[in-house]
Amino acid sequence: MTRIGIVGAGAAAAATAFTLQRTPEEFDITVLEKSRGLCGRAATRRRAGCRYDYGANYLKADDDRVVDLVTDTLDTDGLIDITDPIWTFDASGSIEPGRDADAHKWGYESGLTQIAKRLFARTEATVHRETRIEGVERREATAADGPHGNGTWHVTDTEGGEWGPFDALVLNPPAPQTATLLADADWAADEREALQAAVADVPYRAVYTAVCHYPFELETPYYALVNTDKAHDVGWIAREECKPGHIPDGESLLVIQAGHEWSVAHDDDPPERNVATLAARAADILEDDRLTEPDWTDHQGWRYALPEAGVDLEPVRAAEASGVYCIGDWVAGESRLHAALRNGLDTGERLAAASGTDHA
Repeated sequence: MTRIGIVGAGAAAAATAFTLQRTPEEFDITVLEKSRGLCGRAATRRRAGCRYDYGANYLKADDDRVVDLVTDTLDTDGLIDITDPIWTFDASGSIEPGRDADAHKWGYESGLTQIAKRLFARTEATVHRETRIEGVERREATAADGPHGNGTWHVTDTEGGEWGPFDALVLNPPAPQTATLLADADWAADEREALQAAVADVPYRAVYTAVCHYPFELETPYYALVNTDKAHDVGWIAREECKPGHIPDGESLLVIQAGHEWSVAHDDDPPERNVATLAARAADILEDDRLTEPDWTDHQGWRYALPEAGVDLEPVRAAEASGVYCIGDWVAGESRLHAALRNGLDTGERLAAASGTDHA
């Protein structure tokens, strides 16, 4: 049996575990997730009878394999398609109709985190939450090292706990956090230096999210607005009530996501001030002064929200020969949920194919 350690329980990790356990090979999979939730930035919260996706907002239908996964392979109970369109606005706040790029916008009545939950539920993986990994070590082979016999991987968490041995290690955190793990790793190999340098070179956009609830229903012809010129403080405003099962009738909930420059500049400011500012910006764009006074709010700062470029795949693939696999949208080269899922499916297949091969 091949022992797999996965750091992070994002969408790509769930797809990797799912793929591994649909192959004829036998795997013992351990997933170590720093937070209490699953699915990374495809995150869902509940409050006051509402469900809301406050990171990724929906799953695009841009990959046939991923669409087949969520509409055919997995349970479709509660699967929704957001039919209202996405409109645009510019630096002046001027709204224009129409962005036809997303024919389908998939989600779940219970929230986007359902994707990871449903994938992991189809595996025998053991998921340990609130387990933050800070150390990675490569150890030389011993007589008890299992099928590969060429050394094993071990990780340590912030509480001093040790996990392993693993025959292969899968790294799912955002590129900057993965680069930190690799920089400090006890792994004396040229592959580590090349991989760490490539991962550290991936640029990211930050996103500060404000969630604003209102005891009245908005009437607009669109589901969301996107800032196309990236010159406004706000980059995205979505109406969560357009998702069936998310918001009670007669209420509205806006997910307001700031642009990169604003998010970086205000990351350390008091959340109450940030939320109030973004609510006021949304009120200006939608020309509705009522939106300056939500009856309750939430917030989340995503320091590593959106990779702006993909990683150099040559050192990533070279490291796989040593049993280290990097996964996520930053490996796929596209900051979209479907890209992370597809990357996880593909990586699971490569890992399964290599499971009978000694790792150097």
